[in-house]
Parts: sequence; C-alpha cells; structure tokens
Amino acid sequence: MSRTRSVNRRTVLAATGAAAVSAGVGYALRPTDSQAATTGTGTGAAAEGAPVAQSRQAPAVPLAPYTRGTTVATVAAARTASGFRRLGDGPGWERVVRGELAAPKTGRAGRRTALAAFVQLTDLHLIDAQHPLRLEYLRSTDAHAWRPQEALTVHGAISLVERVNALRGAPVTGAPLHFAMTTGDNTDNNAKSELEWFLKVMSGGRISPNSGDPRQYEGVQNSGIKQYWQPDTTVRDADKQRGFPHLDGFLAAAIRELNSPGLNLPWYSTVGNHDSMPLGCYASHGDSWLTEYAVGGKKLMSLPAAEAKKLQDAIKKAKDPRGVGFRDLLKAHARDMRSVTPDESRAPFTPREYIQAHLDPAYRGLGPVGHGYSTANLDAGTQYYSFRIAEDVIGISLDTTDAGGHYEGSVGTAQMKWLDRTLKDNKDSYAVVFSHHTSKSMDNTRPDPARPGERRHTGAEVVTLLGRHRNVLAWVNGHIHRNEITPHAAGNGRSFWEISTASHVDYPQLARVVELVDNQDGTISLFTTCIESSAPHRTDFADLSQTGLSALYRELSFNAPGGRTDLAGTTGDRNTELVLKKG
Repeated sequence: MSRTRSVNRRTVLAATGAAAVSAGVGYALRPTDSQAATTGTGTGAAAEGAPVAQSRQAPAVPLAPYTRGTTVATVAAARTASGFRRLGDGPGWERVVRGELAAPKTGRAGRRTALAAFVQLTDLHLIDAQHPLRLEYLRSTDAHAWRPQEALTVHGAISLVERVNALRGAPVTGAPLHFAMTTGDNTDNNAKSELEWFLKVMSGGRISPNSGDPRQYEGVQNSGIKQYWQPDTTVRDADKQRGFPHLDGFLAAAIRELNSPGLNLPWYSTVGNHDSMPLGCYASHGDSWLTEYAVGGKKLMSLPAAEAKKLQDAIKKAKDPRGVGFRDLLKAHARDMRSVTPDESRAPFTPREYIQAHLDPAYRGLGPVGHGYSTANLDAGTQYYSFRIAEDVIGISLDTTDAGGHYEGSVGTAQMKWLDRTLKDNKDSYAVVFSHHTSKSMDNTRPDPARPGERRHTGAEVVTLLGRHRNVLAWVNGHIHRNEITPHAAGNGRSFWEISTASHVDYPQLARVVELVDNQDGTISLFTTCIESSAPHRTDFADLSQTGLSALYRELSFNAPGGRTDLAGTTGDRNTELVLKKG
C-alpha cells in the first residue's frame, strides 16, 4: 500500500486541528451516515452531506510529548496496609516497547509522523442502583456480585470525561485527539434510565442518578440487610466489619443532581452485551412479566446462599439464556420482596431504541449525528458501521453481542461478510477495528432469534479474517475488565495487535489513549497510554461533593470485597509502544 500521504501527517494535523478527520467532514465512507447498516454495498449520499463534527483544535505550542494527567506520571496506590485501605499518589507506570510482531528500529522517535490518535472508554457500566432487576442478592454466595461503589458510577464517568477534556492532545506525539470511542457496556442493566444517563455523560447535561422515589434512595444500601454496606447508619454490616466507613448523608448525596460537561471532541459508540440484554445475559426482550417487574413496585433484596449459587451458576454456564428460570425464581419469592416506587424509566430498551436514542438531537454533543449509528442501521436492524478516522485511517465498529442470550459474544455471517468487504474496499487505508468482546470471549454461537438460520462466528474466526488483510493495525475492545494486549501474527507480513482495556467500574478504573504513527522505516507504532479519571487519588470522607464522591468511587472500588487484583494487567498491557511491519 502506498503511504506517501502520511509523510507530512503530523504537520497537517497541527495546522488543521484535525477538523476533517471524523466521520462526516469530507472523508466519510459511503453510505455517508453508515456503511455498516446493510449487507450490500449500497450507495449513499455524498460525503459532503454527512454530519459535521470537529475534533479539538491543535495546541498553539509545538507538538511535544507530555505525561500530565496520565498513568505515566502517577497512578493511585494504597497508602495504608490493612483494613479499609486509603489511596494516594503512587509512581507512574513505565512505557514498555513490544516487538513481537516487528523489530523496533533505532532513531524512529526522530522520524515518526502521526497518523491518528483517539481515546477508548469501555465498560462504564452506568448503574441504576435501585433497579428491581438487579442481582445484588447474589452477594450471599459471591462477595463481588454486588460492589459498594455501584451508586456512584455516574459520578465516576463524569470525572473520566473531565480527564479526557483536560488532555491537551496525544501523550507521545502531542497530536490532537480525533475522537473518543466507547466499546460497550455503557449501561449495566439495559435500562432506559441508564441509557439516558450515559448519553448525557458523554454529550453533556444535568443528570439525576436516581430512579423511583425522587426524594430518597430505595435500595439495598438502606435496607438494613447486613450483607450490604449501610453507609448512613451505624448498623454493623459485613463491609463495616472490613473497615468501610459510616458516612452520614452518603445516599442523599449519591442521588443528587450532577452536571456533565460532555466530551469536547466527537465520540462514537459500540454496543456491549449489557446494552443489548437485561442483566447483560438474558434474551428476554418481549417478556411482559419481566418488563412489568422492571418498572414495578417490588424488589427482591435477599436470597439464601444456595439459591444464589444456583442462579449464578446458571448465568455463568448459560443454562437459562432466555431468563425463564430467573422469572420463575422471582415469582417464587414474591412474598420476600420489599415495596419500592414504580418507575417507567426503568424499562428495558430494544436495539432499535438504543440507536434511536443515539440519533436524538438532544444527545448530539460535538457529534457526529448518531455517534456512528444511522437511520440505515434502523432500517436494516444492525448495530455495526464504519467511519473515517483520518485521510488514510478508517474505523470499524462491530456488534459482537449475541441476542440469543449469554454474556459472551460472536458475530453473524452477514456481519463477517460486511467486515471482509469493508476491509477490501478500503485496502489503501489503515484500519482499526472496535468491538465490545475480545477474541477469547467470543465463543457463544447461540443462534440470533431474529436470524435463526444464520451461522454465528467465534473470535478465532474473526482473528483469521482480520489476519487476511494487510491494512488492519489493531482490534480494540473491552468486556473482560482487564488490560491485556495480544499480538496476532498471520504470516506473509500480516499482523495486528489486539488491545483490551480495563473497565471503569472495577479498580483500577481506566481508559486508554491510542496513537498511530508511521516510523518512516517500514514499521508502524501504536502507542497506548492508560488514564484515570480526574478525581484526586486522596479522598476525604467529609467531602460528599461531586468531586469528593468521584474520588470515593475509586477508593470504594479498590476495597470492594472479592474484587480481582490483576485487572491492571502486566506492565506490557498498560503503557506501551506496539511495533508492526508496514503492510
């Protein structure tokens, strides 16, 4: 592939502020509003008719590397050794050069030119913590089935947006950031309340992270049940026995109205299993009983450990993909439920409603319209698309959720053919592929109820397909809540990196900046830099402001009982330089 246009890429980006690199400013793929929506090639409107979105303007000062606000400079770390451990400023993470796919050549830092830069946010899991369908009672068998930080997910997500907004550009090259991509599980329970909060967090607006009674919290944290942290009372619950604090006014503060500034650069959206299905695993759309329960006035808050284990095992092993057994369990425990305030906003949303919400002008922010999705997606019933990142870089957003049920993923034959064709049609552009699931978590080939005769394909098959195309640089995803970077070598010079990033709901609560550069020596480098939210590392239990609660969100996640301690990954999975041969 000819790459002569990228020689002066860094100069061009600095001069233009990357104003013409998001989908819709002259470089959009066709059809303009989505090339991902149909199984045919299609012919859409001209690129000039695409929605206009503009990246952040280039800084006035010369482009230069920097570390402020990134994990290269500092990372939250424990400053106490026992009990409820308090956080403070810790040493930053080093940058690791990985050469499994190509040998890094000396002097490349002085030769490199920027191709593109973007931010990945993943697994925000914005949680309606009072929702009746939530499975908090699984904590009787698994301590981590309910997290003490769950009432503060909106606070943490806003703080992450503030961090992205404060970045002055890409950390290694200093080039402008082109866009942000959320790689799924933006919501937690497929609830309309959570979807509204997510869209306002990303595009800006006032948010009341509360449902049910507008005057007070109604959930497990004021239930008096000792297996949950009861922050506002002196009840000696299980978490207080572990050192969790008594915080008067916590719940009232947690549901108080917040303001999100919205991202100050264009953003795109990829769908995850928690966005597609109730509880992220049940193919129960259309089940009128579960829908009525979701919006109704009863909530199950406790379950014996033996029953909880049986339910959790059924979810993990996909024994009940349509949620029939789950519905029967709730019916059997009707007398054990607490009364709560009914709320229609807790209703599940369909894939069509998910796209329609993204297309709503109220949530446009800096665009693009639909944040990748389009009316063509609505017409075809799809949730995948492609878009132009830069003059010689395209982005491809996949739908790896399986509507047949279960939290692991796969893709259908029609989408596989579309992916192959899109890569062929854009063989002169580098490609970055986005999805929610990782290659290893795509082993669920249960048929899609809407397309029962269509074969489903695994992650290994997607890896093989991507390996046939020289222009693929990276597959960026989430789902596993862990930093993990995997080299994929297909032979004949075809190779790419799979970049999986930790969630923002479980510690260490990260996002990631990815930079693509041409080293002008026959290799490409992908730089990955992890970032935390803007909340201070140190918390003050007396500070229940929006900022104070954002800091507490991180510290609670660090102390969450049963939480895994390996989600940050190894040093080679965090801040890296990933080297590739030029295709």
